[in-house]
Amino acid sequence: MVTFSMALGTGFIPHFLQFQSLSPKFKFNSQSRKKRTPFLARNSNGNEPSPSSSNGSPSTTTLNNPFPGKPEADVVVIGSGIGGLCCAGLLARYNQDVLVLESHRLPGGAAHSFEIKGYKFDSGPSLFSGFQSRGPQANPLAQVLDALGESIPCVNYDSWKVYIPEGEFLSHIGPTEFFKDLEKYASLDAVREWKKLLDAILPLSAAAMALPPLSIRGDWGVLSTAAARYAPSLLKSFAQMGPQGALGATKLLRPFSEIMDSLELKDPFIRNWIDLLAFLLAGVKSNGVLSAEMVYMFAEWYKPGCSLEYPLHGSGAVVDALVRGIQKFGGRISLRSHVENIVVENGRAVGVKLRSGQFVRAKKAVVSNASMWDTLNLLPSHVIPKSYQDRIKMTPQCESFMHLHLGFDAEGIGEDLGIHHIVVNNWERGVDADQNVVLISVPSVLSPDLAPPGKHVLHAYTPGTEPFGLWEGLDRRSTEYKKLKAERSEVMWRAVERALGPGFNREKCEVKLVGTPLTHQRYLRRNRGTYGPAIQAGKDTFPGHSTPIPHLYRCGDSTFPGIGVPAVAASGAIVANSLVSVSQHSQLLSAVGI
Repeated sequence: MVTFSMALGTGFIPHFLQFQSLSPKFKFNSQSRKKRTPFLARNSNGNEPSPSSSNGSPSTTTLNNPFPGKPEADVVVIGSGIGGLCCAGLLARYNQDVLVLESHRLPGGAAHSFEIKGYKFDSGPSLFSGFQSRGPQANPLAQVLDALGESIPCVNYDSWKVYIPEGEFLSHIGPTEFFKDLEKYASLDAVREWKKLLDAILPLSAAAMALPPLSIRGDWGVLSTAAARYAPSLLKSFAQMGPQGALGATKLLRPFSEIMDSLELKDPFIRNWIDLLAFLLAGVKSNGVLSAEMVYMFAEWYKPGCSLEYPLHGSGAVVDALVRGIQKFGGRISLRSHVENIVVENGRAVGVKLRSGQFVRAKKAVVSNASMWDTLNLLPSHVIPKSYQDRIKMTPQCESFMHLHLGFDAEGIGEDLGIHHIVVNNWERGVDADQNVVLISVPSVLSPDLAPPGKHVLHAYTPGTEPFGLWEGLDRRSTEYKKLKAERSEVMWRAVERALGPGFNREKCEVKLVGTPLTHQRYLRRNRGTYGPAIQAGKDTFPGHSTPIPHLYRCGDSTFPGIGVPAVAASGAIVANSLVSVSQHSQLLSAVGI
C-alpha cells in the first residue's frame, strides 16, 4: 500500500491464472521502429501547478519546449504514476513509439516529489524494500528498472518506531528481534502464536515467489512466458513444501485471516498487529488482504539478513530512474498536458484530446493510468456498456488522506531519530478508523540532502482513512475549509510532537503544508481523493487491464494486482508485455536474466 507506502514485492504465483485476455488485434513489431529522440517537455495548456510545487522545482530536469515531437504515437499513456511510467518504459524498451501525457507539472503521480525553500518532500511512497533484489523473485519495480538498465542507490536500515496503546518500541524486521518486542509489550502467548504463524507461512513463500511478475501478460501467451517457462521452479516449490504445504498454498488467493483462523491465533496483540500490517500493505485489514501478498511480505521482512531500503535523494529518485529509462529508449513525456477526454471512433480508442484542444493520435493503443472512475469520466458515456459503468460505479473506494509536510531545524531533536514512525491511538476503533493511525516519515535522517544543512524534512499522513464526505462541496478559500483543515490536521501534529519529542516546536517550522482530500482530488486527479478500490479478497477481485473499448487498456491501482508500488509496477508491465508478441516478451525475460 502506498500508505506507509510499502514498496516491497508482492506474490504472483496464483495470479496468472486469473488474467483477463486483452485480445489485442495487433502485436507490435520491434524490428520496424526506427531510433527515436527522447523528450521530456512541459506543455502549457491551462493546467495550473499545485501549491506544493509552485515555489520549487521538479526533481527531474524539464524543458520549456512545446509539445514534444509529433502529436501521435503507437501508444499514448495517460498519467505518469508508477504504473504508467513502468508501462511506458517497457514499451520503449520493446522499441515502440510511446508518449506519456501528464496533467501535473511534475511526473510521478502520487509518487512525485517537490521542493520548497530547499526542502525536498516525498508526496507518497516512503517505506521501500526489494530495490536491490534481482532475478525471478525480485520486486516487480526492480525487474522493470533492471529491464531499463537503471538502478537506484539506497540506504539500508532495519527498524521503525511504533507508538501503540501498550507502549513505545523500536520494531525490527528479521527472524528474531520481534519476539523480544512481543515478550515485553504483549505476552508469552503472543510469542508462541507469532512463532506458530511464521512456521506455517514462511514455507508458503516459495510458492508465492516462484513466478516472476515480469513474466505475466494478459493473454494466452502467458502459458509460454510464465507457466511453461517457470514450470520446473513451480513444481520444485510445491515438492519442497510437501503435501501439507501444498494444501496451504491453495489458500494464497483467500483472505489472510483464514490462515490465522486455521492456526487458531487468538492473542489480541497478534491480531491487531497483523491487521495493521495488512492495512499498510493493501488498504484493508487481514480479512480482506490476499494471503499471497501477506506471505510475500513476511518472507521479505522476517527472513535472515533482510533490510528496508530508502532511495538516496528521496522517492523522486524512483520516478527519475523510470523517466531516464523511458527517454533512454526513445520514449516521450509531456508535462502539463491535461487529457480532457479519450477519443473513440468507430467503436475503438484512437487517441486523446487535451484541454488545450490538441488531438493526440494513438496509432495502436491508449493506456490509462488514471483510476477506474477517472478513466470512465474521460469516455463518452454512449460508447460504454451499462454493465461496465455499473460495475465501476458500484466498486467501493478507500477513503482519502490528510497530509502534513514540514521543514524544520534539527536543533534539539534527538540524534537517534529514526526515519519511520507509526502511531496507533486505539486498537478497539480499528486500524481503518479515521484519525486513529498516523504515519510519519523523516527521510532526511537517511538522505540529508533532502533538507538544508542542519534541517529535517518530514511527511506525516493518515493512511487512506480520511472521509471525503467531510470535505465534499467545501470552497478551499472559505473560512469553514480552513477551520476544518486545522481541526483534522491536529491528530498529525500531536503524533509528530510525540515522535520528535520536546525539542520540536511546531511554531518554528520553516515550511508547513497541510493537504486534504480536496488536495488529493484536485492535484492528483483522483476521484473523491480516493486511495483506490477497497476490494476485499474472497469477495471480489481487481479488474483486468482490458476494457470494453477496443485498444483502450488500463494500468495502476484500480487494476490487477491492486494497490501499492509493486502492484502498480506489475500492472504496467503486464499491459506492456501484452501489447507485444510472445517472442519479444520472452527475449526481454532472457535479456534480464529471468
